[in-house]
Amino acid sequence: MAREFNIRFDGRPITVHAARKWLVGEAIPTQEKLRMIAQWLGVPAEWLRFGGPEVAAPSGEAGSNLSRFESADVKLIADLQRLDEHHRQIAREFIRMLVRVNYQK
Repeated sequence: MAREFNIRFDGRPITVHAARKWLVGEAIPTQEKLRMIAQWLGVPAEWLRFGGPEVAAPSGEAGSNLSRFESADVKLIADLQRLDEHHRQIAREFIRMLVRVNYQK
């Protein structure tokens, strides 16, 4: 997560330790960093900070509805980052397969 965040953020980079603290709820990003994360995830910064009802994608975007990211989803992403590249690729392909199967229904 830290690597992907730092690619997208123009300010001072974060460490892996800082990203872990955000993911486990030990720290909250600054407002500037929170806004960038919200943009990256496609959710409102207010929702990311305070939570709230499910968020719908703006009309015309692919995937008409975005489900809110729950803590289990964030933990899953953190777990994915801990895998070696080979197993990360397997997990990505498996998820893509599940999405394709789901859309075919």
